[in-house]
Amino acid sequence: MKLLAFIPIKLTLLLILGILIGRYVPVPTTFLLILTLSLFLLLGIVFFFGKKLFGLIAALTVVAIGAYSYSMAQPINRADHYSKLQIEPNPIWNLKIDEVLTPNLFNKRYYASVRGVGAKKATGKILIQLPIDSFSIDLNVDDEFTVFAKLQPIKPPLNPHQFNYKKYLEDLGIYHQLRIRPTEFIKTKDPDKTITGIASNARKHIISKLQKEEFGSDELAVFQALLLGQRNDLSRETYRNYQKAGAVHILALSGLHIGILMGLVHFMLHPLKYIPKGRKLILIISVILIWGFALLSGLSASIIRATTMFTFIAYALYLKRPNNSFNILALSILFILLFINPNLLFQVGFQMSYAAVFAILILFPIFQKLWLPKNKLVRYFWQLLCVSLAAQIGVLPISLYYFHQFPGLFFISNLLIVPSLGLILGMGVLVIILSLLNWLPSQITWFYNEIIGLMNMLIGWVAKQESFIFESISFDFVQLGLSFLVLLLLINASRTPTYKRIFLVVLSVIIFQGWTLYQAYEAGKKLEVIVLHQTKNSILYHRNGLALSVLTSNPTKAENLVKDYQTGERTKTITYDALANSYTVQNSSLLILDKTGIYPSKSSNSKILLTQSPRINLERLIEASAPTAIIADGSNFTSYINRWKSTCLKHKIPFHYTGEKGAYYFK
Repeated sequence: MKLLAFIPIKLTLLLILGILIGRYVPVPTTFLLILTLSLFLLLGIVFFFGKKLFGLIAALTVVAIGAYSYSMAQPINRADHYSKLQIEPNPIWNLKIDEVLTPNLFNKRYYASVRGVGAKKATGKILIQLPIDSFSIDLNVDDEFTVFAKLQPIKPPLNPHQFNYKKYLEDLGIYHQLRIRPTEFIKTKDPDKTITGIASNARKHIISKLQKEEFGSDELAVFQALLLGQRNDLSRETYRNYQKAGAVHILALSGLHIGILMGLVHFMLHPLKYIPKGRKLILIISVILIWGFALLSGLSASIIRATTMFTFIAYALYLKRPNNSFNILALSILFILLFINPNLLFQVGFQMSYAAVFAILILFPIFQKLWLPKNKLVRYFWQLLCVSLAAQIGVLPISLYYFHQFPGLFFISNLLIVPSLGLILGMGVLVIILSLLNWLPSQITWFYNEIIGLMNMLIGWVAKQESFIFESISFDFVQLGLSFLVLLLLINASRTPTYKRIFLVVLSVIIFQGWTLYQAYEAGKKLEVIVLHQTKNSILYHRNGLALSVLTSNPTKAENLVKDYQTGERTKTITYDALANSYTVQNSSLLILDKTGIYPSKSSNSKILLTQSPRINLERLIEASAPTAIIADGSNFTSYINRWKSTCLKHKIPFHYTGEKGAYYFK
């Protein structure tokens, strides 16, 4: 199948090109609007008076639409965005809760939309941090409140190769945060209701009903994730097991769940085919039901794109043209998703979902030609394995790039769980309905609890096979692009093998391997010393080629930071050691002062690292040692940091606090 023969595929690729231009090429929104309107006008003129250049101008128009839609989709580009207003240092914020996030160890977190700042109306989204303490309260979707608070920036990553939460939020249109306490805001009585708020209340009501039944805590948490899209109650161990087993997609509502539910709906509505206009009735009911389920589960990005795609599939089934899968897929991306929200293109879930679907549509027929068993049961499991393998091949480069891991036994968990997922989802819907009606027998509760418990047990067993879980795989953006090139050329060659196509495959593999070897060679030459930031801990890296020496007071706490650095920098060996009192770093000395506050009398022209809040008179130390710079890491008290900063400013000594400026690199 020649994909580019389909016009929707061409338009989708051109729209994606325009979105990429809008993201990476700084062009004013006004200019993009004028350009888009001009191209539309030119397209109309060419259509009526001469069609020779119609294709080229149409392509340029779609590219311009993509760039303009991306620019318009950025909230900060709006004239009424709160960042564009002249506001006081501590203004009155009028906010409305849009989404409740999973809390961390210290804070409850929410996304809130800005309704106004002081007396001025405003738009935008803000991250709300509410500390978990004895006065803690819960906020719900649609809650409105007023608060006096100072707007705070979201910090970028402080350490090398750490997850960039700031960039992640910016892609969601969130640029600032407010840290507030329960006693510092006033909730509005009778706030406006929204569809998502009503759906959130419905979910809470369902969950409260289910909590009264005799479900285990882990089983109920998985039940909520599978049917309601709520993963807040999942334990870290359970979620990690599903990750290691390559089955985490089961917990994230997506196309798999919508497809199964749609299949169940079509099965139950099948008798309607035999009445007048029955097929149209099936279409209407099935679309209403899957969108109702999407609304109930929270209208997340993954569920919206899955429901949109299956809406097109339902319409294709109604038209009796279900085989035109690529057109359906392209139309769902172009007209419903990317056009409305171009930011979806840069979300990992979106990329992985469509990579998996494209891979299934392309590779599944190829696998089917290799072997098609005659036995129905064997054929069913073989087809299931082919689908799972095709999906994993499609998402593998993206998974390696973002998560740097690969579950080697993914096919086992998929073969064990996916065939029974229809029963689990269908029975789960029945359990919810009976629970709401107060008609849920204890026998059904016990049976369903056992089914989910068995699924968790199987996933846990697969996750324990550590030797088949490949982690900390170094994989950069160039490797991502080259791996997709290898994959596309290999698929092309497998359909019609020719010497030219095979040569291109071999050449692409050589280029991929060459880049990988070059990166390993460059990593072997790198030398650096870094002071990292971690709260209540001191960490210092000494990197010599592929060997990394980690000097820290708490090796266990430092493991995640070390793993991130090792993966990003391609280091091979890691050794741990305790921090000494002094080091020689690139022909200069580094003096380390810990809580003892002891330092040598002769230490002039050295850099000083302050750790564990030493009780010292910094002015005397500066006068005695004349340091070239003073560094303070995350193991120090904030009050000490502020005092040291003022002292260094007074004496004109460079001061670097890792909690503000990030890791310190010795040059």
